[in-house]
Amino acid sequence: MNQPDRADNKKHTIVYLIDGLGWGGAERLMIPILSNINREHFQPRVCVLQNKDGNPVATELQKINIPVDTVLIRHLREVNGLKKIINYLQETNADLLHAQLEFATVFGGVATKWLGIPAVATLHTLPLQKKNLKLRLHDSLENFFLRNFFNPVISVSEETRIAYKHFAKIRDGKSCVIYNGIDLNLFTPNQQNRASILRKFGIPPDAIVLITVAVLRELKGIQYMIQAMPAIVSAKPNVYYLIIGSGEHAQALQNEAKKSGVGEHIIFAGARTDIPELMPAGDLFVLPTLTEALPTVLAEAMASGLPILASHVGGVPEMVQDGINGRLIPPAQPEILTSVALEMLNNMEALRQMGNVGRQIVEEKFNIKSQVAQLENLYLRLLS
Repeated sequence: MNQPDRADNKKHTIVYLIDGLGWGGAERLMIPILSNINREHFQPRVCVLQNKDGNPVATELQKINIPVDTVLIRHLREVNGLKKIINYLQETNADLLHAQLEFATVFGGVATKWLGIPAVATLHTLPLQKKNLKLRLHDSLENFFLRNFFNPVISVSEETRIAYKHFAKIRDGKSCVIYNGIDLNLFTPNQQNRASILRKFGIPPDAIVLITVAVLRELKGIQYMIQAMPAIVSAKPNVYYLIIGSGEHAQALQNEAKKSGVGEHIIFAGARTDIPELMPAGDLFVLPTLTEALPTVLAEAMASGLPILASHVGGVPEMVQDGINGRLIPPAQPEILTSVALEMLNNMEALRQMGNVGRQIVEEKFNIKSQVAQLENLYLRLLS
């Protein structure tokens, strides 16, 4: 992509409008993107519309000197919601809006059209077909705004772009793919602190450790890995499963672990901010998800030198090459999870080789510097 003209030397105010700042994937991505954006040319600020679990990502953004503002909008029917966003964009002298997630897309789309400023939206999730009437109406509304108020619409994977072309009728000329990136300086395969990290969670130093990092939602499929654990532990008694994250499905997963009979081998670590330090303590990263646009956590695991065992869904195959840097399996199949996990754990040397290849793939395809460069060029092209 050609570099647009920067001759005006203006510092452009980019407003990142997002529904909440909990520990979800879209929310966490704000941190590496805004840590690496060129502050000589861009003045980024984040506007959050709702409180999600206390908005912990807001604190992380403020640590890197990104202003975080709150414009509270409780539901899509809020009469004054649009006026609030228009006033906010005027007060901050916004030059461009980058919307993330549903509320931001709806209110941000109308507000930018009213004010005549460019707007970009990023699609972080795949559309789900089995929903109730209210959610289908929400999807229809969001899709209408994506089609008519944003140009371009960014998809985080080719699978996501194709899905929205079909479900939301977003034509090819309005859509593009920019892969999520991670900061490779934060994630390394260094296992120097493995023993002390495992000790924190009561895991023996000679254990084989499976790791999942995710917001604990039912669609992440972690319940199926828990169901696979009894057979895995029976074959390999030194296997432990470390689950890092929090969410509404946490209690159900903990109940599932208690029922499994191997609950002492399943550790719930809760939400953590030290993921880069924890990752290398594992031997295999597991993501038994049921749907996923492009899970950034897989890039983090690969950068940490971990081989991957993941569901063959959504954009996951754009990250994991079966038999090369991990294994891909059908979702919601605990028996297959068991057999493939044991097959992988029976060849630790092959696991290490997969981990090495995974690191190379991340460096080539999922580097935050590449993602930010593409975003900056896109912004400048729209602003010029």
